[in-house]
Amino acid sequence: MCAESNSNRERYRQRMQSRKKIVDAAVSQALETRGIVILYTGDGKGKTTAAMGTVTRALGYGYPTVVAQFIKGAWECGEKNLLQRLPEDLCPLQWYQMGTDFTWETQDFEADKTAAQALWEKALVALRDKHVYLVVLDELTYALNYHWLDRGEVLQAITQRPREQTVIITGRGAKQYLREIADTVSEMRADKHAFDSGLAARKGIEW
Repeated sequence: MCAESNSNRERYRQRMQSRKKIVDAAVSQALETRGIVILYTGDGKGKTTAAMGTVTRALGYGYPTVVAQFIKGAWECGEKNLLQRLPEDLCPLQWYQMGTDFTWETQDFEADKTAAQALWEKALVALRDKHVYLVVLDELTYALNYHWLDRGEVLQAITQRPREQTVIITGRGAKQYLREIADTVSEMRADKHAFDSGLAARKGIEW
C-alpha cells in the first residue's frame, strides 16, 4: 500500500513538472502588456455576471472603472446597489444606465435610440480617458444590432482607446466585427435554464 502511494505521488509530481514546463513556456511568450478587449456573448446565462466579477476585481485594486449598461436601468441591480455604497476613494466607480426597459416593453425605436445615444456619449468620455482602467459596455450588442449607435464610431472608440485601458463587451448575437477586435471571446452556451421550466427570475440571483 505504501509503495503504491509513493508511486502515485511520483507520477503526480512528474505530471505537474511537465505541466509547469508548458505553463512557463506560455508565460515567457506573453511579453506584451496593455489593456485588452473582452467579449462575453452567446445565449447562455452569465455574461453580465462575468463582467461584474471583473468590475469587482478591478475595484479591489483601486482601479477607476466605468460601467455603461444598455437595455437596463428600469429595475434594481444588486451589484450596483452594493458597489455604490462604498466610499469613492476605495471604489472609484461610475455607473450609467439607459434607464429604459426591455425593447419589447418600450416598443419605441426613437426613444430607445435617443436613450442609447445619450448613454454612449458618457461611455465615449470614459473610452478617451487614460485614467479609466476598465470600461464595461454591458449589452452593447443590442445597441449595435438594433442600429441605435453608429458601428464605425463605436469600433473606432474602442480600438483607439488608451493603451492601458481594458474594455468588456457583453450581449447576445455579437457580430463578427466585434469578435475580430476582441482579444478574448467567451461564448456562453445555454444547456438548460430555470426560466424554461417555469421558474421565475429570482432577486439577488438573476439581478
